[in-house]
Amino acid sequence: MAAALPVCYHGAMSRKECEDLLGKKNKDGAYLIRDSETIHGAMCLCVYKKRVVYTYRLLQTHNGQYTLMAAGGVEETFFKNLEDLIRHYKRKNQGLAMHLRHSVKRKTALLIKPPNPPGNSPGNSPRNPPRNPPGNPPEEEEEDPFEEPDYENAPNSEYVEVLPD
Repeated sequence: MAAALPVCYHGAMSRKECEDLLGKKNKDGAYLIRDSETIHGAMCLCVYKKRVVYTYRLLQTHNGQYTLMAAGGVEETFFKNLEDLIRHYKRKNQGLAMHLRHSVKRKTALLIKPPNPPGNSPGNSPRNPPRNPPGNPPEEEEEDPFEEPDYENAPNSEYVEVLPD
């Protein structure tokens, strides 16, 4: 069974909504985690400091570990769950603009569904591809020009890279 998501996880939330919510808190070190708007399956750790929200890309590996996308040459640190990652970045001088201090909790419970890649219906995954009824040939998949890029090819102008001490 998958680990529960922390109460600072807000799910789908725009960058603007996130900045407004952290701005209302108005405390250095206030933070939350939201889904990335640009990378399917990635999340963002958003941290407030002096009226600026710093956004860090948060990725999950194929074996379920979490890491913050780091600047070139900086060794990535992997965590078995989000709680461990949060605990680590609550310590000072870990490469963030501000260490995590004040969790901004979501107000309502989230109904979490596993993310579905475009073109897959619920229940289908790379491990469980959709089955075609007997006698029906498989449909050819068209390349979607609007599909979100994978993290290696996504522009990162709105994200902050973790830097060494």
